[in-house]
Amino acid sequence: MAGILDGKVALITGAGSGIGRATAKIFAREGARLVLADIVAEAAQETLNAVKQAGAEGLYLKADVSRWTDVEGLVAKAVATFGRLDCAFNNAGIEGEPALTHKCSEENWHRVLAINLTGVWFCMKAEIAQMLKQGGGGAIVNTSSVAGIAGAPGGPAYCASKHGVAGLTRTACLEYGKHGIRINAVCPGPIRTPMLGRIMGFTKGTTEEQFARSEPLRRLGEPEEIGEAVAWLCSDRASYVTGLPMPVDGGFFAQ
Repeated sequence: MAGILDGKVALITGAGSGIGRATAKIFAREGARLVLADIVAEAAQETLNAVKQAGAEGLYLKADVSRWTDVEGLVAKAVATFGRLDCAFNNAGIEGEPALTHKCSEENWHRVLAINLTGVWFCMKAEIAQMLKQGGGGAIVNTSSVAGIAGAPGGPAYCASKHGVAGLTRTACLEYGKHGIRINAVCPGPIRTPMLGRIMGFTKGTTEEQFARSEPLRRLGEPEEIGEAVAWLCSDRASYVTGLPMPVDGGFFAQ
């Protein structure tokens, strides 16, 4: 039985760990051909090895999404290798350094926005141009956050960047819907990833149990649970869904 992404060519950034790696494995299971990107080449290679073990075609590239030439090269490589680009998951991101707004350094502000927001814009810019060149059609999913819907004390740059991703998602969906290009975002809650581990390290004394108690489901999410949502949004089964920053948050925003 064919998977929901059977034959589609997909680009995933931030594919070296966490949500990116889990999503790559799910895309492979669902039949996609993959271009995997991460700033840590070794991590992207490990993900590619797992994807190939699942029987999928793929390649990996080292890329810094805050550099236009790197992003432009990713899309060009996808087209040179597989002939087209059907869907993309713009997932690369960092949490930055924790600080109250008046103590956030200029360096941290610019670095977080360069990767989390400008990087997503660069990816969309290149991906949409290619999809239009192909004659239209395609699906893009961006990684926002629950911090892209609500405030996040101690993370002004991160919160601003993720709100920006949600805004970019809505704007682009209005611009390119007539071309059959669907653009959505996922807004993960606390997910068991290396990033969450670092955040807990920053906030001394915070435990997984404390994060879990804030969720109606009373547990952390797993990276695969985000990946399943992304795969659905990129598939034809979500053909009438666009412009949605989708919370995948254990019910946090239902409270």
